[in-house]
Amino acid sequence: MRSREERGVDPAAPAEPVARRAALVVPLPRRRDTVHLAQALAPALAPGDLLVLTGDLGAGKTFFARALLRALGLPTTVAVTSPTFGLVQEYAARLPVVHADLYRLGSPDELRELGLRERRADAVLCVEWGAPYVADLGGDALELAFCLEPGRAVVLRPGGARARGLARAAAGGPDRRAARARGRAC
Repeated sequence: MRSREERGVDPAAPAEPVARRAALVVPLPRRRDTVHLAQALAPALAPGDLLVLTGDLGAGKTFFARALLRALGLPTTVAVTSPTFGLVQEYAARLPVVHADLYRLGSPDELRELGLRERRADAVLCVEWGAPYVADLGGDALELAFCLEPGRAVVLRPGGARARGLARAAAGGPDRRAARARGRAC
């Protein structure tokens, strides 16, 4: 591996955060690509994993959560909807999954009242609008930033060692064309 100087980087400059260096962009031009992404990620998940879903309204966060739950064996007879008003929904799939929407929260105190950090020990946490609360949820999150422009895609931003493994699993799914994130993506 080349040194920072050999790559033209000032050796005195602070190193780029791991999460930013490891970001991957996965194109999602069709809904089935989002389903395939969920199917690639599902086998790698374990209780304690934290997925943080970000993106504009209508970008595909809840669609992805539904696809992930189906990939984890949740029957199609069980409705998977956005937890916007109930804030938290729990599902019994191959792994327990806690699906939360933190859009309406105003502070970390409100998050603590939900007890999500404690639930993480026994379940996968799939949290929409959770980026401001990653540290309060225990860190080491895989952020999935869903984008609509310039083309539908997701940027995978791992925030720790476990999350990096999850990002590799998701990006390495069938027919995945992941690329390192360059410039401003999402």
